[in-house]
Amino acid sequence: MTRAPDNLMAVRRLLLDHLNRDPNRARDEDLEPNEVGIVGDANHRGGYHCGSDRVVTNDYSVVESPRDRNGLTLDAAALDVGMFQVTVDGRRHDLASFSTWCVAQCAANAADTRDIREIIYSPDGKVVRRWDRLGRRNTGDRSHLWHTHFSFFRDSIKANRDQRPLFRRYLTSIGLITQKPEANDMTPEEHNWLKTVHRNLTVLDGRNPIGQTYTRMSMGEDHTDPKFQVGHPTLRSIGAQLTALQTAMDALMKRDFTDEQAIVAGVLAGLSPQEIAAAIPPTVAEQVVRELGRRLAA
Repeated sequence: MTRAPDNLMAVRRLLLDHLNRDPNRARDEDLEPNEVGIVGDANHRGGYHCGSDRVVTNDYSVVESPRDRNGLTLDAAALDVGMFQVTVDGRRHDLASFSTWCVAQCAANAADTRDIREIIYSPDGKVVRRWDRLGRRNTGDRSHLWHTHFSFFRDSIKANRDQRPLFRRYLTSIGLITQKPEANDMTPEEHNWLKTVHRNLTVLDGRNPIGQTYTRMSMGEDHTDPKFQVGHPTLRSIGAQLTALQTAMDALMKRDFTDEQAIVAGVLAGLSPQEIAAAIPPTVAEQVVRELGRRLAA
């Protein structure tokens, strides 16, 4: 049967944590749990609220994009958000302003919106509009006067990609989130990204092109110029820089970060420009070697 995927459940929890301010007392302005839905009811057939067991022939949520065709599983790929109202620092925020903010981010192609296929919403509680990344439709039924529908490309749901960043950005922009997420809020995707950065920057292990270049240089191979021999001060300096880089990245791997900016800040805090240049990933190994050659010849 159609399932509610973990990544959309995480978005649901995030919104309820901040927009349902008193879970023990229902208030008209709060976002209630029954107003944030993922899976369609038992009679629902077709569309992003349905998984593979409920889609229909030529279902638009499957056939219009290869991202949907290739990502179809039993998981639903949609989120409905109901009415709410919150005042922060004297400014009122509600479903309409939330929806128009999200649409503006999508229209600007912000990085954390690219898994969103469509948003069906009302900017004023009077008319229904639809933002469609594929440009197929521009409206929806009148139920969207009081709830906003988000469709996600199914491959992003299948990959369990974190969909919270956009919604966390909104909550931060209106002042409901004033601190960085807890350290243990790091997602598996973010952790894998950090591991990839660490692997690419750890160039002394001899298992990638840059590392192999340094290994050959340290052994006095490939070059007869004295500058490239083991005992030359310039090479020892490069080795010291890379050792410092290794140490810094090992320290970073023991910490949790929630975004790339935090990782970059952590690296820059402990590295000189020369060490950073020495750490460029293997994808640009040739350019790095040329740059090192230029420095050694200087």
